[in-house]
Amino acid sequence: MAYARKVFDQIPDPPNVALWNAMFKGYAQNESYREVLVLFGNMKSLDVMPNCFTFPIVLKSCGKINAYVEGQEVQCVAIKGGFRADPFVGTTLIDMYAGGGAVIEAYKVFGEMVERNVVAWTSMISGYILCRDMVSARRLFDLAPERDVVLWNTMVSGYIELGEMVAARKLFDEMPNRDVMSWNTVLNGYANNGDVEACERLFEEMPERNIFSWNGLTGGYAQNGKFFEVMETFKRMLIEGNVLPNDVTLVITLSACSRLGAPDLGKWVHAYAEINGYKGNLYIGNALIDMYAKCGIIENAVDVFKSMARKDLITWNTIINGIAMHGHGSDAVNLFCEMKNAGETPDGITFIGILSACTHMGLVEDGFSYFQSMVDDYSIVPQIEHYGCMVDLFARAGLLDQAIEFVRKMPMEADAVIWAALLGACRIYKNIELAEVAFDQLIKLEPKNHSNFVMLSNIYGDLGRWKDVARLKVAMRDTGLRKLPGCSLIEVNDSVVEFYSLDERHSEREEIYRALRGLTKSLRSFEYLPDLMEHEQGG
Repeated sequence: MAYARKVFDQIPDPPNVALWNAMFKGYAQNESYREVLVLFGNMKSLDVMPNCFTFPIVLKSCGKINAYVEGQEVQCVAIKGGFRADPFVGTTLIDMYAGGGAVIEAYKVFGEMVERNVVAWTSMISGYILCRDMVSARRLFDLAPERDVVLWNTMVSGYIELGEMVAARKLFDEMPNRDVMSWNTVLNGYANNGDVEACERLFEEMPERNIFSWNGLTGGYAQNGKFFEVMETFKRMLIEGNVLPNDVTLVITLSACSRLGAPDLGKWVHAYAEINGYKGNLYIGNALIDMYAKCGIIENAVDVFKSMARKDLITWNTIINGIAMHGHGSDAVNLFCEMKNAGETPDGITFIGILSACTHMGLVEDGFSYFQSMVDDYSIVPQIEHYGCMVDLFARAGLLDQAIEFVRKMPMEADAVIWAALLGACRIYKNIELAEVAFDQLIKLEPKNHSNFVMLSNIYGDLGRWKDVARLKVAMRDTGLRKLPGCSLIEVNDSVVEFYSLDERHSEREEIYRALRGLTKSLRSFEYLPDLMEHEQGG
């Protein structure tokens, strides 16, 4: 645009309206909306008459930067120029006013339009939906002389955005000509509103599916924590072969792999992405770093990071937090320095990784320094996660008095994560008084979390206070809480299998217990005796 502007400014005669419009469009496409308004002011000062293509671009730019006073001035120029009845100008004015919440002004423009085509009706109805006035939107929809598929989809989307899925589905069923976008709109509506079963049923009913249909289903599964189903749907997509995965599909699948701890499928997705032209894709690169880090393959995460030609803030945050999570504190700190040298400005998530790194290394002074730097150098307001990192830093270093003092000075109430960190540290440093304080707070915050009872019971057990252990067991029993059985996930034959401790329902339980007996026998041959005390205390 800089070169275009130089050429434009050097034109000897005043540029004609087509050249002005070309400049307006160029600035708008590059999101330089303020420049559009400045240039429009220059155009008026030179008495160049705008045409019907000028006003929509300028009015849209006003809406983008909330310049509604300037928008009204442009509207006056349009009316004086004889463009009051122009449908393009009118539609853009409706969009501008409705986008700013001025739906009354938008409706006034709509009412003054001589020619109201389906686009104008859609804009006005969208304006009401934007203001969450579905009653007025539906009234206008029912009055519309012409309703194309875009208008139908707009109305259905409005109901979905307000969570009114019954009304949305009823209107969808009445649609005369439903396209794949119509189906995808309702599919995503069910997914976003947490009705996974309805989402599945609609997906199976679809006469045609595109990439957005598949991504809607897998995204719905991911949003609702059904990561097994994400992986199975991805495999089904490949088997059916009618639609190929795109970068969004691969990112969703990699996210499921990281949540389930399925690195084998994650590696396969990595290879698939590179073979199919997604090598260097920023979003897939970020997802791969996250997947490898959460699956414990930190070397692969670092390799992916180093191979990325383009990195954004999410890239740096993911690798720093991933490395810190695995105890490589010094590497995380070094990457933080690299990040700043690369000109990337850290945010609150970056500092969570750095504070975690300092916690793993026991660098109390450095951690406090980073905490202060976050506030002083980057004007980041600490959130409860940052305070939690600092409490954990003090607690793990054995500075329990400083940790509890830090909690008392926090601008917000400590959450269960912070009190649990203190309770865990109390076991290491055998501080029963603070442990009981932390436990009392946890009982208020998480009355049904059995693990708090187990943790305090273990602390009592370590100190030989068996009466208190027995008292806690009775208290836990009286509350009706039961210790949840341990659960394991393991990749077998390209699938993730889930099984529980003392699981009698698993279809392959005989093979599982046979393998466990073999492992137990091997351990005994090496004279290994497991410490069952904690298990017994936990119940």
